[in-house]
Amino acid sequence: MRLKPTLLATSIIALQLGAPNIITAAKAATTTPATHSSKKAAKKSVAQTAHTTARASLPPKHTAPRSVDGRQTDSNEQMIVTGTHAFNRRARDSTSPISVLSAATLRHSGQMNLADAIVRTDPSISVNAMGADAGALTSSIRMRGLNPNEVLVLVDGKRRHTTANIYADAGPQQGSTPVDLNMIPAGAIDHIEILRDGAAAMYGSDAIAGVVNIILKKTPHGLNMTAQTGANAYNGDGWQYQLGVDGGFGFSGDGYVHMSGQMYHTDHMVPNTTDVRTVPGNAEYGGYTIPHNSNKVISTPEETRENLSIEFGKTLTEGITGYGLITYAHRHSEAYENYRLPSVAPSLYPYGFSPLETMEENDYSAMLGIKGDNLFGFSWDLSTTYGADEADVGNKNTANPSMISSTGFSPTTVRAESYRMAQWTNNFDMRRRFNIANVVPVTLAMGAEHRLETYQIWPGEPASYTSGGTQGYAGLMPENAGKWGRDVWAGYLDGDFHPLKHWDLDFAGRFEHYTDVGNTENGKVSTRYDITSKIAVRGTISNGFRAPTLAEEHFSSLNVSPTGASGLLSTTSAAGRSLGAQNLKPERSTSVEGGIIVEPVKGWHISADVYQINIRDRISGAASVYDQPALNAIDLTGATLPVGITNADVSANYFANVGSTRTQGLDIQSDYMFHLHQYGTLTTTLALNLNRTRVGHINDNSQDQPYLNAQSIAYLTSTSPRSKIILNAYWTKANWDVNLRQTRYGETTSMLTYQDQAPAALQYSNTTWGQFKNTPVWLTDIEVGYRLDSNWHFAVGANNVFNQRPRRLPKDLNYLGSNIYDTDSSGIGIAGGYYYGRINANF
Repeated sequence: MRLKPTLLATSIIALQLGAPNIITAAKAATTTPATHSSKKAAKKSVAQTAHTTARASLPPKHTAPRSVDGRQTDSNEQMIVTGTHAFNRRARDSTSPISVLSAATLRHSGQMNLADAIVRTDPSISVNAMGADAGALTSSIRMRGLNPNEVLVLVDGKRRHTTANIYADAGPQQGSTPVDLNMIPAGAIDHIEILRDGAAAMYGSDAIAGVVNIILKKTPHGLNMTAQTGANAYNGDGWQYQLGVDGGFGFSGDGYVHMSGQMYHTDHMVPNTTDVRTVPGNAEYGGYTIPHNSNKVISTPEETRENLSIEFGKTLTEGITGYGLITYAHRHSEAYENYRLPSVAPSLYPYGFSPLETMEENDYSAMLGIKGDNLFGFSWDLSTTYGADEADVGNKNTANPSMISSTGFSPTTVRAESYRMAQWTNNFDMRRRFNIANVVPVTLAMGAEHRLETYQIWPGEPASYTSGGTQGYAGLMPENAGKWGRDVWAGYLDGDFHPLKHWDLDFAGRFEHYTDVGNTENGKVSTRYDITSKIAVRGTISNGFRAPTLAEEHFSSLNVSPTGASGLLSTTSAAGRSLGAQNLKPERSTSVEGGIIVEPVKGWHISADVYQINIRDRISGAASVYDQPALNAIDLTGATLPVGITNADVSANYFANVGSTRTQGLDIQSDYMFHLHQYGTLTTTLALNLNRTRVGHINDNSQDQPYLNAQSIAYLTSTSPRSKIILNAYWTKANWDVNLRQTRYGETTSMLTYQDQAPAALQYSNTTWGQFKNTPVWLTDIEVGYRLDSNWHFAVGANNVFNQRPRRLPKDLNYLGSNIYDTDSSGIGIAGGYYYGRINANF
């Protein structure tokens, strides 16, 4: 083994202090300036390259390279279709920061769910430690600490529809109705491209945080099967299993069909807790002899999910190709609510009960398109996509105590509400390559889009909301129901220029008209200059616009706990207006990014990018109002609170344009592969994200009161990690492969409400909060794999080997003694260590 001593020392230091790049490499390659690849590509005809259209599905022969024998390929060297309309652009040559996650990288994360796999491999993306109420039943991601609504998700370059299930509880994710990534079969994914800057002008004005573009497999051959199972080894619960299969076949010459299916199930993972109401001598002790760990509210949901996707395409006539995609997913999930004492419904539950919030969800989409090589010299793509998410939210193992008192009867299972969110999107895109005066190569792209969005709410069964509603989750009343919709019209123009041999300059502009909030103009200027073949600099300036979602404008609800209640009020209702609510305005953002890409020695690639995102009129939950004002507002909704509620523990809030924020950060990525000859190969990667958000201005409500207080400011600024570092080492030799990953989550800080065990003067205070910090922590993941032959691969692994969990809350911030974690934090999850085994078969 011959390595330069300085390179070896530097790489060892990087392994000790750094983190892995999202992109893992199977072989290293020297960086080539973007202009070189573009100049070379310019010699090809439009017909030869039309199928690489950025917003079109890729045919089989252009599918991105995948792993061989389960090993990871150099994703940086593949052609990308996100963040550029240029032809034959590699990820490493992009004018804006873009990361590529291969299917092998996602698989080696050890995670069964796509959202969790991305979090494990990308430092800029995080999820909450645990969702609250119905929010626990839908997956969502945050990018650079921003709200999930500010992340745009594409599938094969087409906008994906969002979930109907709104995150209604106060916190950093309140109001989010994100794309549920877990509704897409993992086996269908070829790779994922993540663009962080300049996305709004290209793909949609609401892509303020960035774009996640999921590229699906389109191969007309092969059969791939996977089976994985595992559990939380420390609790002995939380068992999971996943079965997946995908394969393709061809027909009529170049026609192809690729089908993918997946089944997933997970049990509850329930940490050991002690409910103070079960402990004799405690002030809240109810005198009942029941197990101390009866309250299971801090636990992961139980979920069963089935996913299916069918991708297809064929040449229809010379120069014209048809393509399509159909996806369907069904989910049943259940989440524990706080335990109710035997005194609540003794006739039905003499030993008390734990209500379960349930969701029955159907998610589906269909996309059809045609594309061609030559329309007045342009390659073109015409498509229509319809997608919808439907959810029935229910409550089981529950009771309505007021109904029992008045009638002697209460149902124990009810439907609390139903939602439907639908999106119909039509796109027409064109692009062409030519030279200005036979000197300046140009790629010109343009397109138009129409999007119809509809949102509908159905009320629950009367028992779910009458006289305070069912325990655990009160249903929506007829006053909360309705149907809303809007049209969005858009057009864009993008020009990619090469004024000089090593200089790339990209201008993009986008106009959008919303029928409910008006017009917006968004632009982007990106540039990159390759100083040498080893050093390049790049920068982007762009702006964005996010209209309030239909759910943020119209959703309202009431949630009841054992001792209190919280109401989320519509901004247009009399109840919301009584607390100062006003009509929502769109968010407007301005982003600036600058970076450098270097290759100090052959095969060692480093990039560093700094960024700043300013958002004006940011939409978030306004500061909660407590006690009598909240009671008065809830009364205006027509809702009735159950008896026994502590007035001081009654709160209400609504969505508002709370103020302006500034997010600043740094992304660093690095990768290098050691060729160890008879000892195999070792690919080392590092990725770092530093991120900080500050509130620059706080808006006032209609009563001249600030929308934000210290608690809601913390939701926006400090509940996501200040830093996240991922260090990865992937070693292969003969039939063996080992993946070792170290992840460091930085500090998060929350301002939490003082709960029932705090001194009486502090309980549920709306002026004083308890500051709680989750200190930095390292997680260790390891996977060991063995390839039996060309078809079979076996792996065993452990994520979070040392069972790291968030810090436990002190008793004065811990509701009932059983809510032991800060669920607003988006650092590490509550589940702790996870051990698994996996089998992959490829034919």
